[in-house]
Amino acid sequence: MSRFAPWASYPEHSRGRRHDEASGLARGPRDAFQRDRDRIIHSISFRRLRHKTQVFMAPDGDHFRVRLTHSLEVAQIGRTIARTLGLNEDLTEALCLAHDIGHPPFGHAGEDALKAALTEQGGFDHNGHTLRTLTEIERPYPRWDGLNLSWETLEGLAKHNGPVRHPGWALREADAGFPLDLDSHASLEAQVAALADDIAYDNHDIDDGLRAGLLTLDQLLAVPLVARGWDAARAQFPDVAPKRLASELIRSQIGVMVNDLVAETRTRIAESGVGDVADVRAAGRALVGFSDAMRIEERDLKRFMYANLYHHPRQLAAADAAHGIVKGLFAAYRADPAQLPQEWRERLRVEEPARSRHIADFIAGMTDRYAVRCYREVVGDIDLPEGF
Repeated sequence: MSRFAPWASYPEHSRGRRHDEASGLARGPRDAFQRDRDRIIHSISFRRLRHKTQVFMAPDGDHFRVRLTHSLEVAQIGRTIARTLGLNEDLTEALCLAHDIGHPPFGHAGEDALKAALTEQGGFDHNGHTLRTLTEIERPYPRWDGLNLSWETLEGLAKHNGPVRHPGWALREADAGFPLDLDSHASLEAQVAALADDIAYDNHDIDDGLRAGLLTLDQLLAVPLVARGWDAARAQFPDVAPKRLASELIRSQIGVMVNDLVAETRTRIAESGVGDVADVRAAGRALVGFSDAMRIEERDLKRFMYANLYHHPRQLAAADAAHGIVKGLFAAYRADPAQLPQEWRERLRVEEPARSRHIADFIAGMTDRYAVRCYREVVGDIDLPEGF
């Protein structure tokens, strides 16, 4: 009996890798997706996530999440869902761990700054840069650039949010080197990774917002999903202090969302009649998802979080400062490439758009604190606002 459902991704049926590894590079008793996961974990880009913004810019507090801890939490949720649905846990974990590798310093503020800086060179988006990082920028192997991940992992990273009708330049280049069928849906493992990401940040950002004092329980209880979970937690633990009970609220809310997703996904799979992963890609719609009721409640929660946390005045001030740092770095390196580190200077192209994209690659790989340090070295000192 197979350990996977018929519609799961089987490593022995992988479409392979861009570069042939028949010479014996693969080491140890691991299948293709297990090796992908391990290559991601051992990459420099993955390690840098420990000092990249999740919600708060360059957080001083040891208890706040960063991109690395967020990615680990996404992987935990994703593996649980994959196991329950009979999907490939290793592929799901690889996708969850790698999904944010393309984020520049300072999260979306840094991304917006690079997008503006590269307006005439095709722009910037973190999803495309994830593929660029994993196929070109990471260079641990002697015979090719990139991590040489399997087709299924690259496909899942490219299309975890659905078919890509209008890919940016970075994703187009990755697709040209190893075609990823961008106009179809991805595997169920990739679809699970996308929703595990939503579940993780929907709930864990609440935890960080409460911890930072930017959110209050009274505010949160205006959200129906949260209010219902809070009432259940209070009924179960009537004598527990509200501050301590907040963690129970978040844990139980994750469980509610996961259970809803699993039930809805099983219904969609049964109704679709898919028999294998090829049918999943040809289904014409996402098969992993929330019920209509949960989708509406989850959307309302996101709307609340944008209004009250992500767009909090303190957060906006920090984002403005971050935008200025990335913008200033790009302008400084563009005007005087001699300020780039030697290994980056040596690979700098003269012609555009390669020249500006190369500079953006260097900046996008920075951690928050390294970006601040480089700004002070090549531009000048900067007064950072509260919350940075």
